[in-house]
Amino acid sequence: MDDSFHYLSMINHMTVQKKLMEQLKDTGLTLGQPKVLDYLKDHDGVSQKEIAAGCLIEAGSLTSILNRMEEKDLIERKMLDGNRRTFHIFMTESGKKNQKLVEEAFEKIEKTALNGISEEEQKLFMEIFYRIYRNIADMK
Repeated sequence: MDDSFHYLSMINHMTVQKKLMEQLKDTGLTLGQPKVLDYLKDHDGVSQKEIAAGCLIEAGSLTSILNRMEEKDLIERKMLDGNRRTFHIFMTESGKKNQKLVEEAFEKIEKTALNGISEEEQKLFMEIFYRIYRNIADMK
């Protein structure tokens, strides 16, 4: 196994995604949908543009994800204040139920991932992990 940063980052991301989808297989959620539900948990009613930025999803990909979510009655699009150019995305009751399942799955994965790692080590790791994110996000 390669122990380079890029390789470990990639396999951790893919493993979390795989485990998440395994835990959510009975919900019918597809890739991208758990991330959107997780984002809407704290940002219900935001615009599609805000979801794209918050989830780091390209606008075209997000449109497809939201269309499927609307078909499954997980979200609904609403115009606010008569503005026909911007729709705001709200979770339905079904979406909220699925969001709770997503939250539980993330909690289980995180608990498993951090098993045997002290609180101090976890705090330090998260600080460094965030700094790595900032370094890459700010890269020119």
